[in-house]
Amino acid sequence: MTAAIEVKGWCPGALRPMPSGDGLIVRIRPFCGALNLIQAAGLAELAARLGNGHIDLTRRANLQIRGLAEDRLPGLQEALRELGLIDRDAETEARRNLMVSPLAGLDATEPFDVRPIAVALDRALAADEELQALPGKFGFLVDGGGSLSIAGERADICLAATGKVFAFGLDSPAGTTWLGSVAPDRAVETAIAAAHAFLAIADHGRMRDQAGRVRPSLSPLQALPQPGRRRLGLLAGAAGIAAPFGRLQAQQLQRLVDAASQAGAVDLRLSPWRSLYVGVRDEGLLEQARAAGLIVDDPDPLLQIDACPGAPDCASSSVDTRSDARSLALLAARHGYRGSIHVSGCAKRCARSAPADLTLIGEAGRYRVGQRVVQRADFVRLFTDG
Repeated sequence: MTAAIEVKGWCPGALRPMPSGDGLIVRIRPFCGALNLIQAAGLAELAARLGNGHIDLTRRANLQIRGLAEDRLPGLQEALRELGLIDRDAETEARRNLMVSPLAGLDATEPFDVRPIAVALDRALAADEELQALPGKFGFLVDGGGSLSIAGERADICLAATGKVFAFGLDSPAGTTWLGSVAPDRAVETAIAAAHAFLAIADHGRMRDQAGRVRPSLSPLQALPQPGRRRLGLLAGAAGIAAPFGRLQAQQLQRLVDAASQAGAVDLRLSPWRSLYVGVRDEGLLEQARAAGLIVDDPDPLLQIDACPGAPDCASSSVDTRSDARSLALLAARHGYRGSIHVSGCAKRCARSAPADLTLIGEAGRYRVGQRVVQRADFVRLFTDG
C-alpha cells in the first residue's frame, strides 16, 4: 500500500527542510540564479559527504540536496553559511523566491543587463519583513529577454526587459497578464508595491484589484515580452547543459565545475528548465559534460520526459519513475513519438506544472493512463496501439 498523499503548500529550504522517502530534502536558493564555481564545488562535496549524492534541479531554478539525515543538518547549514548560500532565517529564505534569466549579462541580444535590478530586488525582499505574510510559493521573475528569455514561465510578479524598460506583469489563471511598462530605476519599488498590494487583497480580492493598485505607476506597454525556451549545446557566449530528469549526481556536478574552470568560466547559471548554463562557448566543456552522462543535445529523447523522483526516494510513490521514464524515452524514439510525457509516481503529479501529451500516474505498483491501468511491460502498447 502506498503512503497517504500529502499535498504541501510550501517549498523546502536550507533552514526548513522537507522529509521524503530518502531522508531530508534541502533546497538551496542561489542568489540571483548563479553559483560561483567555489559554491558549486562545495555543494557537490556536501551532497556526497552529508547527503546521498543526489542533487535535483528544480522548476524554480534552485537545487535540492537529497538524502540528508537529521543529525547532519547542522553541519550542512554551517557549511552553506561559509559558502554564502544561506539566509539569516527561514522567513527571509522563503521570501527570496526569485528567478532570473540564465544568460543575464552574457547574451548580447538582451536589451540591457538585468542583474543589478535582480540583486536589488533580492535584497529588498530579504529586508521587508512585512512580506513574511506572502504565501510560501509566491514568486518573482526578472527576465533580460534575449535568446533564453524566461518570460513565459509562471511567477506572481514579473519584470521582463523590452527595449529600454521592463514590461510589468502579474500572474493570472491564463498566464502572465502584462499591464504596462516601468523604467529600470523604478522596477524594484514597483514589484515590492505589487507584493504589498497582493497582501492587502489576498483574503478577499482578485488579480484585477491588485492590478488596479499598481497600474497608476506604470507607463503604457511598449512591447510584449517574447518567451524563449530551453536550448542546449553551443550558444552565443555560453554553453547549455541539462541533467536527465533534472537529477545530477555529486560527481557529475564536480566534473562540470572542473570543466567550467578549465574553460575559463566563473559561474554556473540555473534555469527553470532544469538545465545549467556556463558563460563560455567551449566545445571541450560540452564533450566533458557528455562524458559525465549529462545532456548537451536538444534532440535527446530524455528531454521529452518529465519524471518525479519516484520510489524509493519519495514515500508517496510505488513505482520507480525514472527507470521507467528511460524505457519510455527509448520507446518514444523508436516509434517516432514526439509528444511530451509526464511520469508521476502518484496523483500529486510532481515534476511538471503544464499538462503533457501523455501522463502516467503511479498507482499501487502500476501506472494509470487516463482510465487505463498498465503494467510496466505494456509500455510499448502506448505507442503501437495509440
